[in-house]
Parts: sequence; C-alpha cells; structure tokens
Amino acid sequence: MSNQLFHRLALLDPAEQRDLLRHCRHGIEKESLRVDPAGQLALTPHPRALGSALTHPQITTDYSEALMELITDALENPADTLGELDAIHRYSYARLGSEQLWTHSMPCPLPDEATIPIAEYGASHVGKLKHVYRKGLAVRYGKAMQCIAGIHYNFSLPEALWPLLQQDQGDTSPATDWQSGCYIALIRNFRRYSWLLMYLFGASPALGASFLKGREHTLEKLGDDTLFLPWATSLRMSDLGYQNNAQASLTPCYNNLESYLDSLRQAVSTPYPPYQAIGTHRDGEWQQLNTNVLQIENEYYSSIRPKRVIDSGERPIQALSARGIQYVEVRCLDIDPFLPLGIDLTAARFLDAFLLYCALEDSPTLSSAECRECTTNFALTVKEGRRPGLQLSHRGAAVGLKEWGLQLLESIGACAERLDAAHGNKLHREALASQRAKLEDASLTPSARVLQSLNEDKLGFFAFARRQSERHAAWFRSRPLESADEAAFEKATHDSLAAQAKLEREQQGSFDEYVARYMAAAAA
Repeated sequence: MSNQLFHRLALLDPAEQRDLLRHCRHGIEKESLRVDPAGQLALTPHPRALGSALTHPQITTDYSEALMELITDALENPADTLGELDAIHRYSYARLGSEQLWTHSMPCPLPDEATIPIAEYGASHVGKLKHVYRKGLAVRYGKAMQCIAGIHYNFSLPEALWPLLQQDQGDTSPATDWQSGCYIALIRNFRRYSWLLMYLFGASPALGASFLKGREHTLEKLGDDTLFLPWATSLRMSDLGYQNNAQASLTPCYNNLESYLDSLRQAVSTPYPPYQAIGTHRDGEWQQLNTNVLQIENEYYSSIRPKRVIDSGERPIQALSARGIQYVEVRCLDIDPFLPLGIDLTAARFLDAFLLYCALEDSPTLSSAECRECTTNFALTVKEGRRPGLQLSHRGAAVGLKEWGLQLLESIGACAERLDAAHGNKLHREALASQRAKLEDASLTPSARVLQSLNEDKLGFFAFARRQSERHAAWFRSRPLESADEAAFEKATHDSLAAQAKLEREQQGSFDEYVARYMAAAAA
C-alpha cells in the first residue's frame, strides 16, 4: 500500500467521515440483442409498448433497432440499482411477446449486413441525428461489430469526499477543477489495472464462427459453428471487432481534463481520408455526420469514460468543459451469461472497492511508454489471461498476472474494509474474497466456465447462448411486477411517447442546419 493510499484511508477512519462512503452512487446500462424464438436477430421494430427509444429514461436502443439498452438511475445502494434493473427486465419481458433478450456479449447469428436494422428514433432533428450517427458507424466499422453488447457501470464518489481530500492536500484550485483532476487520476489508475477486471469478469472466450466469416483470424475451432481461444477472457474487448484503423492513433491524454477534451476536439475536427472518400451524402441521403476521425466524441471506444449528465441539446464535451467530471462510466464489462441480469452484487461491490482504490491510490501521469504498457497488458489479458504463468509488464519489468493480481487485491482489500465499515457489514470483503479465489483457481472465472459448459454439454456457442437466454427469459417472466410498479412503468412509457411527439411537433429549421450547429458546438 502506498503512503498516499494509507494516508487517505486514515482520513476516513473517524466516525464523522466513515459514513461518507455510504453515499457512492451506482448506475447500470445493460445492452442486449432482441432475438426471435429461434435465436435469430429480431427484425421487428422496437416495441411501441416499451415507449419511445428516444425519450424513455430507462428503455432505449443502442446501435441497432434490435439492440435494447436498459438503464437504471444512479442510486447509493448497488442492491437498489440491481433491483431496478431487474424490474426493467420484468416489465420489458412482459411486452416482448415471443421474443427474448440474448444473454451474451457476442452476438446471435446475424443476417447479412444490409439486413441488420439501424436504430430509428423518429422524425425530430435529434432523433434523425442519432440515426445518421449510427449510419456512420456502419460505413466506418461495419454493422456486425456494433451488435456486440456489454454492461456499463456508472460510479461516482460522494460529493463531500472531494473537499475533504482537497483540504488535506492543501490545494487551493477551484473545487470543480480539483474534483475533475481526481477523477482523471482515477482513470489513469484504471488504465493501469483494468486488466484485472478482464481476468475476473471477462465472459466471452468464444463466439459464433459466422461473426468472422470472410475475415482472417487466429482463433481455434470448437465444433462446426464456434471459434475460441483456449486462454481468452474477453474476445469482446479484443481487436476482433475492429476493421478500421482510424482510432489506432487516437490516444487521448489523461494528464488533466482539458488535455483529454483537447484530444477529442482534435479528433472530431480532423479529416480522415478514407471517410472523406465516403462523403457525408449519397444520392441525397446522409451517410455519416462528417468525415473526421470521429463523428462525435462518443465514437471513441474506450474502456472507461469521464462523464457528466448533459442538458438538452448539449454535447458531452461541452458539459465536461463547463461543469467538470461528475462520474465515470466503466465500459469493459462483459455480460455474464450465467447471471439473469448479466452482473450481480458480488461484482458490483468488488467494482466499488476497485474504483475507490483507483481514486485514492497515487496516480502519476502516464508516460508514452507506460501508456503502451497498459495497452499491452490489457490486450494480453483479454486473449490469454488464463494462460498458466502469463507474464505482464509492470514499470518495464515482467510480473506474473496471478502474483500482481494478488498484490493488488491486498491494497484493494483496505478499501473494501473502509466500505464495510461505512455500511456495517462484511459484504465488500466477501466480494473481494470471491475474486481472490478466481486468481488462485482460473477455472472459477466466467470465461473458464463458458468453455467448460461448451465442452461438457457439447454445445456450440449459439446453442449455449440461446439456452441461457431462454432460462433467463423464463425466470423474468415468472415474476410479474407488482401493480404499483407496473403503473409507474406504464406512465413512463406513455410520457416518453408524448415527449417524442412534442419534439417532432415543435422543432424548427432544417435538419442540415441542426447538424451544422451541433458540429460547431464541439469547438465552443
């Protein structure tokens, strides 16, 4: 444990400070493909019975019309967060008819690219902008890669913690700048240590062979329709999904918030010749929002993002620049196919301890060499994380993944103890013990369990994922909501449809003018 971590944790020992950690906030965004009873991609529109994908606060779509995204509020108790996610699933399943949600990060069998439906959001300018952005993703990366699903874990530390740390540090900068700087420091440490999350929670060591049809790869065959790597943890987070090199040279700087935002501003304003060759229009129809490295800042595929709730019509880059970082979004978590929600409380509580460690531990700025080291460690872990004796690189020296992981758990354990002290239980330490067991025995990891199921049950990837999806669908459908909860969801559905209609009714000006204003806002 570093001196800084020891000192900062000691600040939280007095009774009046201990309870601060009860007020961390947790939100979850879970993506899932809708599939028909045969396990094929659903080609039906987003169900109107689930409201407007544009304006519903809890039920929307991501890239495809078939890629649902279920969103919780940011709540202090992760049990409440998962309870809300459970309720959203139960409400949704009651309105999906014979369809169900695919309980795996890697996609179901996909039709040809032209047939995969891009999400539609109605006739409003903001709705059409979301659709055109997704058309741009299709021409840049292909549609199949956009059908990969995951779980995003949104996490914030208590607002009252920041002035405590700032005063102790003797820092006199504006409070917003201090808070943003601390979150950027968290992100730097996340870059250093997120390989551990891929080992512990990666759950996509295999995929359907048709996903890579016609493409070169180094995966091994398992039966007729399955490809895998024997020691992989998360092929979802590997380079398999990317067919485009535009982002390869994009390395946002995490020295401070402004340098990070400058990196993104440059990317959304720098032309990229292959995209210029495509153009923004074809036969009078929009093909992409612009021909730059990124259409908008959200196109940057990162394992973690600094975030702030945005106002209507505001771009994320504007919100962060004006008001600083409010929370972080962890984006590297696979859907665990053995869990109905894709995540459980054990994982959530460990993530809290891990992210608290990243926030409080010393976090010097990342040199170019260390950035490369972080990237290499992450890439090795997603493809070979369970390989016995796997060596990573720490400050230029070789270190065993298992040995380094166990060392990290010792320090993360001190953070788990403070969280337990705040909550008056042992649940965070128990969650950490579950992760220690995975480091001691790789067969306990989700990725190993997936491969074990494929082998022991003699199932291909598609059959396995379909079986798990059917089991989870039956579980949700067997538990209808209470009438009061049902009524609240019905009201949100009705209100979302009314909100979309209002947007479409009251908008002014042309779509082209709207796009021009939106693009210009990045430089403001």
